[in-house]
Amino acid sequence: MLGCPTWGYAKHAAINILILGDSLSAAYNIPIEKGWTRIFTDNIRSSFPQTSVTNASISGETTFGGLQRLPQLLQEHQPTHLIIELGGNDGLRGLGFDQSSDNLRQMVQLAQAQQVTVLLIGVRMPPNFGAAYNTRFQQVFENIAAETQVHYLPKFLDGVAASDPALMQQDGIHPTALAQPLLAQKVETRMRTILNH
Repeated sequence: MLGCPTWGYAKHAAINILILGDSLSAAYNIPIEKGWTRIFTDNIRSSFPQTSVTNASISGETTFGGLQRLPQLLQEHQPTHLIIELGGNDGLRGLGFDQSSDNLRQMVQLAQAQQVTVLLIGVRMPPNFGAAYNTRFQQVFENIAAETQVHYLPKFLDGVAASDPALMQQDGIHPTALAQPLLAQKVETRMRTILNH
């Protein structure tokens, strides 16, 4: 029938994705074109050609820094979707769980107030921080995702960080270029589900 929406509509709609992350998304110590965000962009455009992706990630960024930058980024880029990959540097610097939670919550609320669909990516600390700390740190993301009802990709580095030494740089924190397609695939799979919904 004329006027009825079709499943193919999303493939022709303008999709504007903003990525707000830290060094994990800023291609730390590897060529920018080999980072997961660039691979993700190319892959998602193969199915959704009207997609534009802006990577506003900065190495060393914290949830506080992301929160400070987000209003201007939302105004400037007018995204339809926001991917938040922040929190790792909060943990590395020993910032409070409550502070990180509040910053993430405010970022989500800023985006949702402008009808921007949010995908929150959960990250983890290096093993030397201890299992108890890592569990509490992971809970920050779980709680925010549940509370704000955003789309959620848990354990971003799962299957990368402890699987193969070739997938991690010597610092034990940053994935190598070899790992980037794996990370891109995780985000792409989740984003395809969101866009096809």
